[in-house]
Amino acid sequence: MCVGYVELVRGVPLVSLLFMASFVFPLFLPRGMEIDKLLRAQLALILFSAAYIAEAVRGGLQSVHISQYEGAAALGLGYWRTQMLIILPQALRNALPTLVNTSISIFKSTSLVLVVGIFDLISAGKAAIVDPAWQGFGLEMFLIISFIYFVFCFFMSRYSQYLERRTRSS
Repeated sequence: MCVGYVELVRGVPLVSLLFMASFVFPLFLPRGMEIDKLLRAQLALILFSAAYIAEAVRGGLQSVHISQYEGAAALGLGYWRTQMLIILPQALRNALPTLVNTSISIFKSTSLVLVVGIFDLISAGKAAIVDPAWQGFGLEMFLIISFIYFVFCFFMSRYSQYLERRTRSS
């Protein structure tokens, strides 16, 4: 089931998931029940993100050499202790660059909620330049929004590099 879920969600564009969450999902709800549009968009983003993160973690788990499992068995560790103490730390360290890249991509994809009518950073900027006091500042508005996205992505990238250095084995 998990493989089917990951492959299905990874094979569908985020925009189509957002559209389905906004317009198709409410058709299946009982009469009189309504879920907020923002919550539906969040659920679509969460399901989309979960599939990509699961794939990154799967890749990290596959990168752990079989000898690690054998060594844990030789020490007499059970399945859960082996996973928690030996396998997962190595797998997550190996998957860290992919996880951060996925997180940055998801952060930038949040601007797609504009398509389903939810107010985001870009639509806030567009609403600001409609105001007569701010007309003529469209270029500046897009530069500021670009700067905000850059700063967030830059610091996520730097934090990833910090974590990689910190978890590097001697």
